[in-house]
Amino acid sequence: MSPSGAAPGTAQGPLPLPEVHRLVAPPHWRAVDLLSDLHLQEGLPATLATFREHLLHTTAEAVLILGDLFEVWVGDDAAADGFEHHCAELLREASRHRWIGFMAGNRDFLVGPNFLSGAGVHALPDPTLLDFQGQRYLLTHGDLLCIDDLDYQRFRAQVRAAQWRAGFLAQPLAQRREIAAGLRRASEQRKREHGPEAYADLDVASVERWLDDSGADVLVHGHTHRPASHPVAGGRCRHVLSDWDLDAADPGHPRRAEVLRLSGAGVVRLDLSAPC
Repeated sequence: MSPSGAAPGTAQGPLPLPEVHRLVAPPHWRAVDLLSDLHLQEGLPATLATFREHLLHTTAEAVLILGDLFEVWVGDDAAADGFEHHCAELLREASRHRWIGFMAGNRDFLVGPNFLSGAGVHALPDPTLLDFQGQRYLLTHGDLLCIDDLDYQRFRAQVRAAQWRAGFLAQPLAQRREIAAGLRRASEQRKREHGPEAYADLDVASVERWLDDSGADVLVHGHTHRPASHPVAGGRCRHVLSDWDLDAADPGHPRRAEVLRLSGAGVVRLDLSAPC
């Protein structure tokens, strides 16, 4: 947030590109899988099972998770047992066979180094510039570029501050879980009242500026739950990752589980939602 209190990018035009982490793919990487927004939690057995199957058996040499792997994360100490511990074991098993990267999202930004190192997962700062097979891909969760959602940007600036994080993590685990449950209920209520269109999309001018400043031709992100591919000025492209939901009770709700694969053949969407 700027010193004036304005949300980033709203008064100064397009959002400037933050410091970028560079990830250079080693020569033996022939395929990279990108995914996001699984929102894993207890009570989603089909979604978790499909993620497990793909993570353990994909032919890609690397899997990069671009945020919101978990519905909520209240601190690495939550992974001492239970569901979070089970997820850590899954990631650890997969990391023995391929390179796993994790970028924080708006739901799991409190995932810390203790969890990642224990699970054998590499931290990916947001944004990350991936150099892979002669192409440069700019990777981000996407929420920072939704600059029209002023309330969210103010909230994001607050909870990403070191002082807020330290204060929250200092509270007992049970209390942190209660706070997170309240935030989830408020989010679900908003979705019921307004639907997905209530959430802002990425700012087009900021997308163009990020690609200009990074020298990338392709932006890949999640967050919006609107999987699609959009042209960007200058012959460039923006790929939006799919959210995952294979446990919806509503028959009218589409089953969704998709991976974006980068390889020598280009960019391909793999649909994992169909029953085996």
